Amino acid sequence: MESIYYVMCWQCHRRCAHCYEDRFRPYYGKELERVVVEAREASPTIIANLPERMTFLDPADPDPDGTFREKRGRIILAGGEILHKAVREPVLYPALELIYRKYRDAGGVDIIVQTTGDLLDDRIVAELLERHTDKISVSGLDAFHEGLEREESRTALREKLTRMFESHDMILDDGSGPLPVEASRSTAAFSFFGATPDSWIGALWPRGRAQENELSTATLDDNFCNRWSGGLNFLQYRLAGSEVSIDPEGNVYPCCIKTRKALGRLQEEPLDRILDRLTGDPVYEAISMGHPERMGIVHGWTVEKFLEKSTITLPSGRRYRNLCVGCDAFHDEVLMEQRELVTIQQPV
Repeated sequence: MESIYYVMCWQCHRRCAHCYEDRFRPYYGKELERVVVEAREASPTIIANLPERMTFLDPADPDPDGTFREKRGRIILAGGEILHKAVREPVLYPALELIYRKYRDAGGVDIIVQTTGDLLDDRIVAELLERHTDKISVSGLDAFHEGLEREESRTALREKLTRMFESHDMILDDGSGPLPVEASRSTAAFSFFGATPDSWIGALWPRGRAQENELSTATLDDNFCNRWSGGLNFLQYRLAGSEVSIDPEGNVYPCCIKTRKALGRLQEEPLDRILDRLTGDPVYEAISMGHPERMGIVHGWTVEKFLEKSTITLPSGRRYRNLCVGCDAFHDEVLMEQRELVTIQQPV
């Protein structure tokens, strides 16, 4: 598989107005202990049930003899805030070691740690690199984060972190192309992004606090499913372009926004078995092809009906339309209802 986005813990030091997930927030006392214990106890089984090899074939980059080249995939470890002091040592650091050992002799894997960036210091960077981190991805450079509302503040943080990273001989991955061959395997990298208007997530997913606060500017033309970190190609896990998302409980989803119903649970079965079981299912094939509006056809939901269901009324009374809303409605009205029916009919 090319990419796995593993949200390891719900704990975050912020409660951002634009966040797509209500569970990303500060926890305290017994609640904090609960989410940290949940994350720590679940991660070994989750990692054990990841693919035996984190490699993929790239049809767009064949070898001269026409065979597809095997490339190394990546696992992105994120939160919440994965570098929060309550999470970093008991949850993240053991996971980094487990992942490294799992893939060390099986083709390897690129390990990426995603963080808002404001908790980073020189010691933490050194500890991440000592534990085989290949890239630190700073995701909080946008005006939605407290203290970074002004461009000058974002520039100052970026420059501060750049100096810190470069002092550890890390190189900038600006997304403009592949890193130099001599650097891509021997030197760790760093990158920056945020929910800015020109970014892939700039319109904001219509979910969680982003929806409650009416911050999403996405329309029906913004098909999040048909892009990276959406559901596109998730079932083609042996080829380039496939990614799935995993939550702290081991639930697997075809996209980072998360469908209402999980694909399966890594506490119970391996990831490749979950994906193989769904291959050929019209609902999930539609998501994998980037056409969520077609996911309900086999269940009697025409494209027209799906589009009608892609409309909600926001708290202000404004009408809002996006395909993710239709996906939620289909799951709530069809797939979740089927699951409840199956549960009820199971013999005691």
